[in-house]
Amino acid sequence: MKMLHVTITTAVFEKELEFYESIVGLTVRRDLRPGRNMVFLSDNAGDTEIEIIGNTESGNVTAKNLSVGFSTKNLEELRRELMEKGYAATPVINPNPHTRFFFVKDPAGMTVQFMQENAE
Repeated sequence: MKMLHVTITTAVFEKELEFYESIVGLTVRRDLRPGRNMVFLSDNAGDTEIEIIGNTESGNVTAKNLSVGFSTKNLEELRRELMEKGYAATPVINPNPHTRFFFVKDPAGMTVQFMQENAE
């Protein structure tokens, strides 16, 4: 089976869309606006997608033990950029010589993990 998408329902639709486009670097692949505030984003066509649904009655994401993860080429640069934009990123975690990452909450409260590509 192939994983199709992860859905985030949020009252801050535009901020969420901006985060995944500008910070994560995803592209809208399917846009169901106007009519519904719903988009599907991914890195490449056919990849697992992030589905964002706008719902003004939604609160923050409440999945305490859930995160979505993305790779990045420059972990420190991305962390610095997020901090400058007001996001509270964790310190970089380095549990072994080949793994480096940090966590941050997106505008809807979803925990996002960024991992260094080729951390050796």
